[in-house]
Amino acid sequence: MAPEPPYLYLKTRGRRSGLPREIEIWFTQHAGNWYVIAEFPSSHWIQNVRQQPRVEVRVAGQQFPATARILDRAADGELAQRVQELSRAKYGWGDGLVVELKPLAGE
Repeated sequence: MAPEPPYLYLKTRGRRSGLPREIEIWFTQHAGNWYVIAEFPSSHWIQNVRQQPRVEVRVAGQQFPATARILDRAADGELAQRVQELSRAKYGWGDGLVVELKPLAGE
């Protein structure tokens, strides 16, 4: 089995321009979803996700549409903590705003 790649590519839509914007970002997987962490809540890609949560994900030869959801600390605290632990184990870093990328079924 090939090792898991260190990055995935997340494509959002520019909140003003509507143009596709792609970033390379560390990720973890948990319970069938993919997770990324924003170091800064003011990051442009986070602002794009807030405006349009439908995104495209490209990783390990796969490409799929997904819905991005910024985890809420009050409602999703345990999940956010678990994802941060997974990120720390994989990369040695896990602080920031956790975003869930849920693949869209059948697309």
